[in-house]
Amino acid sequence: MLLEAIILGFVQGLTEFLPVSSSAHLRILGEFLPSAQDPGAAFTAITQLGTEAAVVLFFWRDIVRIVGSWGKSLVGRVPRNDPDAKMGWLIIIGSIPIVVLGLLFQDQIETTFRSLWLVAAMLIFFGVLLGIADAVGAKRRKLQDITVGHGVIYGFAQALALIPGVSRSGGTITAGLFLGYERAAAARYAFLLAIPAVFGSGFYQLFKSWDEPGVFTLGETAVATGVAFVVALGVIAFFMSWISKHSFLPFVVYRVAVGSILLVLLATGAVSAY
Repeated sequence: MLLEAIILGFVQGLTEFLPVSSSAHLRILGEFLPSAQDPGAAFTAITQLGTEAAVVLFFWRDIVRIVGSWGKSLVGRVPRNDPDAKMGWLIIIGSIPIVVLGLLFQDQIETTFRSLWLVAAMLIFFGVLLGIADAVGAKRRKLQDITVGHGVIYGFAQALALIPGVSRSGGTITAGLFLGYERAAAARYAFLLAIPAVFGSGFYQLFKSWDEPGVFTLGETAVATGVAFVVALGVIAFFMSWISKHSFLPFVVYRVAVGSILLVLLATGAVSAY
């Protein structure tokens, strides 16, 4: 099982920041590993701690500056309309939808939402939506142009990623593109916005796992999380460089292809939906 955990950790790190849905990939891949089982929502959430730690390291200077300015704005040492202080508030506001919806739909997230029929549909639908947003989006707004209203929209887009197949980065980037933001700006805010939600979900699932062992042991999950961290560091650097020069079309084609193949496998009985 350790080898399977390492493979899943590698895939988690590889796909978390690409708009292809890491949770969908872990869900699908689990069916084709020797154990042939869903690694589970808890394993997915905990390994995301590794990928999110990579985000913190990659954007460390930005995070320190934002947190510092936000804290100073509370005591009047910097104006509340300071760009970094404002970003702190926007991250808080944008995190509210996924917290509320995650608690309301916790049972469905761990059961119904993990149906491979739903995963396939979400891969295709939100892949096409990403392609449309990339084609029609104005791509003129920058990170400092984000408003409270846009932060809320981003937040609900992120919350859709509670369903495997949507993609946390894909959903939020799609929303940003529809709102007219540059590709890099949409991705940067999406990555920063994910930090509170992923750490909150990951540590919550880690706490639950002490008393409720999942498919993998905590040791195996820890190894997978470490692998995800290392791989994710390289992927973030690649992705941020890629989107400044290229469109999202390759990811759109990939999502539609994977979703379509999965539908065929499900329809022929090659894999089971649950």
